[in-house]
Amino acid sequence: MSAPISDTPGNADRARASLEALRAEIAKAVVGQDPAVTGLVVALLCRGHVLLEGVPGVAKTLLVRALASALELDTKRVQFTPDLMPSDITGSLVYDARTAEFSFQPGPVFTNLLLADEINRTPPKTQSSLLEAMEERQVTVDGTPRALPDPFLVAATQNPVEYEGTYPLPEAQLDRFLLKLNVPLPSRQDEIAVLNRHAEGFNPRDLTAAGLRPVAGPDDLEAARAAVAKTAVSPEITGYVVDICRATRESPSLTLGVSPRGATALLSTARAWAWLTGRDYVTPDDVKALALPTLRHRIQLRPEAEMEGVTADSVITAILANVPVPR
Repeated sequence: MSAPISDTPGNADRARASLEALRAEIAKAVVGQDPAVTGLVVALLCRGHVLLEGVPGVAKTLLVRALASALELDTKRVQFTPDLMPSDITGSLVYDARTAEFSFQPGPVFTNLLLADEINRTPPKTQSSLLEAMEERQVTVDGTPRALPDPFLVAATQNPVEYEGTYPLPEAQLDRFLLKLNVPLPSRQDEIAVLNRHAEGFNPRDLTAAGLRPVAGPDDLEAARAAVAKTAVSPEITGYVVDICRATRESPSLTLGVSPRGATALLSTARAWAWLTGRDYVTPDDVKALALPTLRHRIQLRPEAEMEGVTADSVITAILANVPVPR
């Protein structure tokens, strides 16, 4: 019996090449930020969602728009504001006077790639409207569940929580993001490159003129996901992932450690990274490479630890240094 098209080695190799081309295509619009670009690709492979955090003006929105331009996927953008209502995202029932009936008007969440811009500038009630969509891949309106398209990815941007006019994301929603990617200020060399591009006429509002084109589509994602699912994971690696996550629950600096959902997320992202780098098995280095973006938003610091300057990243880094690495 012949293997499905998505399972053939040739298609998996082509899918990997397409995703590498995707990263190169995004670089036409965004200078630097390679870890964030890689994280977005990993999330696509894992059917996960991404939270991008950084100060205003570091190309968070541009990064997601460039990803959308390089993918043959339907994309919608929602600007989150204090007066945004849940129905503005999910959709609502609208009365049709011609038929004297209510019909469902889909909201922008019914897309492949949803850009939730400045998600923490809307109150928690509206933020929570995405919980079902992100976890169950469906939206329930008036008791009727409606399935979302596949693939479905939420790429949300947010400013640091200490900025004025922001609302902290609920813990339940944070846990539904596969990755939290920090988007830092660029290096001096990268900032010079950004200015040179603008001096040469680059327009961030017209990515087509910048030369961006679709280089990957749903078939590539299907083939890549099938290959990632076959990436071998040894019992030693699963034990290593569990030990890391359990260590966060025992850390004296934390009030909340990583949940079992976080452990499964770390295993998934490590597999995707292993496949992207050309291997069909996971190593401890793959787990370490994805530990920070996968776990940093799933833990809570004790107030006294925060006052001492402890950060989520420093706690996870210390745990990675202390948990025995399998050979």
